[in-house]
Amino acid sequence: MAFHGWKWLLLLGRQNTLAKVWRSRRGAPSLCWKRCCHWNTGKSLDPEVRAFLEENTEVTNSGHLTPEIRLRLLTPRCRFWREKPDLWPYGDPFWAIYWPGGQALSRYILDNPRVVKGRSVLDLGSGCGATAIAAVMSGASQVLANDIDPIAGMAMILNCELNHLNPFPITIKNIINSEAGNWDLIVLGDMFYDEQLADGLHHWLQKCIRTHQTEVLIGDPGRHQFLSHSIHSQLHKVIEYSLPEYTRQENYGLTSSIVWSYQPSNSLDDS
Repeated sequence: MAFHGWKWLLLLGRQNTLAKVWRSRRGAPSLCWKRCCHWNTGKSLDPEVRAFLEENTEVTNSGHLTPEIRLRLLTPRCRFWREKPDLWPYGDPFWAIYWPGGQALSRYILDNPRVVKGRSVLDLGSGCGATAIAAVMSGASQVLANDIDPIAGMAMILNCELNHLNPFPITIKNIINSEAGNWDLIVLGDMFYDEQLADGLHHWLQKCIRTHQTEVLIGDPGRHQFLSHSIHSQLHKVIEYSLPEYTRQENYGLTSSIVWSYQPSNSLDDS
């Protein structure tokens, strides 16, 4: 089975598995970035994992919206584009795909550095780390990347190295439903693929906004699960980007991706 077929599984059924993991894992009692379990330097990476990732991904800055950012991704030239998915020795590599929502967020931040400059930023469900990298490049004062996959954390460190950046803190705990962190800005892309997870995100983000006046930006190319969720009525469209042809081909007909500002009502009703 080619990776193209594997990616179809990631887009559909296997995302349900990841959603269950997000829902089941409970985060630390605080989002204080100095307390988060994180990596800071490449030397802390397992050398075997580093070697495997370097051997089985391709460094690329083409085919997506942010050519300024180099990333290690799975591409048609990689072994596991052709190998059976079960031969991949780690969890499903969601991080190895630069999803359209993340692309839009990263492009918007690079084009509008004032959005993050001098601010603390949480990149939720960071994946390959591109949006966190864009925030660092654009002058954010603090950046924390969060993903529940430890391999994603290791890949983010490699991607920081590719872009000549000191690795930012990375936490691999599920922080959804934990204490609302005092962040100036939370960014998240491509996270609304499961109704129950989306409900949890909706309520937690509302709590962050009401407790700390946190700004929230969401990237999504218009997936049905996102457009049909109740959160959509509380979003303001910021900007829409036309996706490059390669990204269109790899996302089954999606042609654009949008950055949304989440602006819930002042009501205390979390519905």
